[in-house]
Amino acid sequence: MLIRLKGGIPVKVEGDPEHPLSRGALCPKGKASLEYLNSPHRLKHPLKRTGKRGDGEWERISWDEAWEVVSRALNGIKKESGPESVAMIHGSAKDFIDTHLVRLANTFGTPNVVTIDHVCHIPHMLAAEYTFGFLPEAEYDHPPACVIIWGANKSMTGFWTARHINRARAKGTRLITIDPMESAHARSSDIWLRIRPGSDLALALGMLKVIVERRLYQEDFVREWTTGFDALETHVKDYPPERVAELTWVPAPDIVRAAELYASNSPAHIEMGNAIDQSPDSFQTARAISILMAITGNLDIPGGEIEGPGMGFRDENRSGESISRGARGRYDSQFELRHLLPRDRRKRRVSPYLLDDYRYVHSQSFVRAVLEGDPYPIKAAFIQGSNPLSSWCDAKNTYRALNGLDFLVVSDMFMTPTAAMADVVFPAAGYLEFDGLRGHLLGGPFIRFQPKVAQVGECLSDHEIINGLAWSLGLGHYFWDKIDDFWDFVLEPTGMAFDQVRRGHKIPNDRAVCYRKYQERGFKTPSGKVEIYSETLKDQGFEPMPRLGSDGDGEAEEEDQKEVFPLLCTCRKQIWYEHSGGRQIPSLRERYPEPRVAIHPRTAQKYAIGESDWVVIETRRGRIRQKAALSEGIDPRVIYADYGWWFPEKGTEGSYGWDTSNYNILTVDEPPWNPEVGSFHVRGIPCRIRKA
Repeated sequence: MLIRLKGGIPVKVEGDPEHPLSRGALCPKGKASLEYLNSPHRLKHPLKRTGKRGDGEWERISWDEAWEVVSRALNGIKKESGPESVAMIHGSAKDFIDTHLVRLANTFGTPNVVTIDHVCHIPHMLAAEYTFGFLPEAEYDHPPACVIIWGANKSMTGFWTARHINRARAKGTRLITIDPMESAHARSSDIWLRIRPGSDLALALGMLKVIVERRLYQEDFVREWTTGFDALETHVKDYPPERVAELTWVPAPDIVRAAELYASNSPAHIEMGNAIDQSPDSFQTARAISILMAITGNLDIPGGEIEGPGMGFRDENRSGESISRGARGRYDSQFELRHLLPRDRRKRRVSPYLLDDYRYVHSQSFVRAVLEGDPYPIKAAFIQGSNPLSSWCDAKNTYRALNGLDFLVVSDMFMTPTAAMADVVFPAAGYLEFDGLRGHLLGGPFIRFQPKVAQVGECLSDHEIINGLAWSLGLGHYFWDKIDDFWDFVLEPTGMAFDQVRRGHKIPNDRAVCYRKYQERGFKTPSGKVEIYSETLKDQGFEPMPRLGSDGDGEAEEEDQKEVFPLLCTCRKQIWYEHSGGRQIPSLRERYPEPRVAIHPRTAQKYAIGESDWVVIETRRGRIRQKAALSEGIDPRVIYADYGWWFPEKGTEGSYGWDTSNYNILTVDEPPWNPEVGSFHVRGIPCRIRKA
């Protein structure tokens, strides 16, 4: 972004045409930056609850008092019940905050860091790492000969990626879109597979069957650089296109056509989206897709699935260092201080039965620990940058859990339904309000300085809040005297100091992408090869080869419930909002004022529903209201609801409308869960609808 200042005050935001990622374009959220900065709804001072939880009665307090109240409560619970009875919770990982918060947890002594990773990014990241040792990056400027967009609508949720895909498409890249609903990508695709929500694993196995049976794989690569291909040949015989068509609703000829197009056009890239991560089959679905990438010879080649070089600073959490060989996170141990939390204490996290490399606690285990004391009670939580009442599954259970805590502290920019339940609220700064760093790998690694251009009230950055809380908890010797020292620590491997960057010095950025590195060093797996059949997973008690499990069970459950719940409900995000944020920003709310559910006109006619009618969506867990948006681009058996909705304008008296249109009122936090990482059913939930 380019921030225009007048008298030292930001007055205009524009895209930076020289930026290698955005190239001058901004999404609606970026264009609304000054509205976020200047919103009258911003939290500006620390607050302490004075009435009943959720009643909206607050007292303004100083930062010193806020630190003292919170540290006294958390240390008291730690002394009485042990450090594991306190949970640290964060939302979407950004700007090193997740790693910084893990450092706080490790020094405090709790293994219970709660995230949404099990339904966002981590299933497909870990699956790729277990298969071939790195999370693949796209190289759209090459460009790829073929791209598959699988379970994502990048025009809504990956603005810059969509632009890269469109440019590649203009150069002749073939495009396959796998999505239950017609998106902008689907309309311009060579092939659109309108898949039954939640059946992605079956489709991936069916495509593998076609490629293996028709010998469309790269034989030299498979012979020299994979293990377990013989087992795969036998395994995929159970997934002929005709059977897969029944499970996925995708016609068998289309499955064959998509597999042939992908395998016959190299280099190719598969863009995996959140939909891959949001079912009990998440990890194994991503494993099957990773195997597709590998046997077609697309790993670490120009325009294919490249292994990024990293950016050179600390916290290379997602740089491609393989955890399956114990190498992941070159600087991770120094940043997180994991050695301070002994292995036996880490194993006491309340989500114990997951992959050895899955570090975190999933939301449903946190809820169970609070409500049932299983395996032991969690009594307090610090939530940073997250609104669990909107974004966690089974929202009513989440509400009960948050209400059942002895102490809750929330850090946010706005009063959210979750923050309204806190005992203390910390006011957080937005990205225009603190000096920091931003980095990205797409289009080549780069790091840029993020300057502070404004101050809102007494707001502090997330890093300053973590650092301040650490000192008040008596853990300051593990942290930093001032926040610039934190950024110096992040930059240390580059040889640069943060003040140099602030004064305009460029961060060294000569980490060029190299191809086919496996030819010299092998893949970062125990065998040094792509592990189609994973002995590592088998040794941990998990499936060594992707196979249908809960997907088939879900189909049977759907058949049982068809009379009561004849439709399938899935969810989507819109470009105007990031998760549950932004509903109080005027320009965004004006463009998309109410939650909408996409319904096929034939289905709407059956239930006497018209365009823009309010409808009730009901599952066995609960019911919500959203506005009908009729669309021919969706299967008549499916409805597509908006995610993340609450209503800031309803205020405390209306509980911010947190349960009125909240998609997670419909979801369930009970098993089946994904055994490797704990994902649950978010997509393809049996439901019924009626006019409100």
